[in-house]
Amino acid sequence: MIIQSTRLGSLEVKPEDIIQFPNGLPGFIDEKEFILIPCETKAFAFLQSLTEANLTFLVVDPFSFFSDYEFTLDDQVLAVLDLSEQSPPQILNIVTVPEKAEDMTANLLAPIIYNPVKRLAQQIILEKVPYTIRQRLFPQGLPSQGGK
Repeated sequence: MIIQSTRLGSLEVKPEDIIQFPNGLPGFIDEKEFILIPCETKAFAFLQSLTEANLTFLVVDPFSFFSDYEFTLDDQVLAVLDLSEQSPPQILNIVTVPEKAEDMTANLLAPIIYNPVKRLAQQIILEKVPYTIRQRLFPQGLPSQGGK
């Protein structure tokens, strides 16, 4: 199937690439199907809605920037996403890109928990953690070479 993305143009989507968000996303509860499109910079990807061309999120693997990022998943999330040792989660965080790239931030308070084996995902809101919705990815400025 071909879908349209305002940011990425026409995209061919295979059924096995579709990620189901059974509960939608906070603020987008009716959006339940997305695809994950890798970027050239491996830490980043685009999360594109299948039904809404204007709904594209830049997401990041938080461990590329925050090696000490950790939290506990409750049993309900583990069950809904069918997570196990055989199907461990992948964690993604939505990124905000302001005018200056060095000011990019990640929402560490509301990670997306993704089961890549079952193609299920859910965004959760963490409680009693030291993280913010605007954690700077480059607190010392952009890397001078290569990048993450």
